[in-house]
Amino acid sequence: MKPAWDKLMKEYADHKEILIADVDCTAEGKSLCDGVGVQGFPTIKYGDPNNMEDYQGGRDFDALSKFAKENLGPSCGPEHMDLCDAAKKKQIEEFLAMPIADLKAKVKEGEDSMAAAEKDLEELLKSLQKQYEEGQKAKDA
Repeated sequence: MKPAWDKLMKEYADHKEILIADVDCTAEGKSLCDGVGVQGFPTIKYGDPNNMEDYQGGRDFDALSKFAKENLGPSCGPEHMDLCDAAKKKQIEEFLAMPIADLKAKVKEGEDSMAAAEKDLEELLKSLQKQYEEGQKAKDA
């Protein structure tokens, strides 16, 4: 896969809106890789840097190139409102009109909600694990 990836990086080297790159997740790039959920190597991620997705396609140059042409590039956002549907455009305009303090409060509210959901999930998993272990003990007794 490395030769195909290197060829794709060269193809997009001077592109203004698309970055094709590789990161050494065992050295200087470890924190970046940890942050986007890289767990094995090689892993290909794509999309918004704040919401990277796993690439599941072929690993030869033709497959990688086809995917890049069809899926990479500008997407709906404040800099590319023309790519947004009406609902997303309205949402972005509302966010852009908000004072920064209100935006920060909204982000904190979302983060708090996610943290609470993660805590609830962790408690549920512990409870299920306990039930499983008790069931195994009862079965073995």
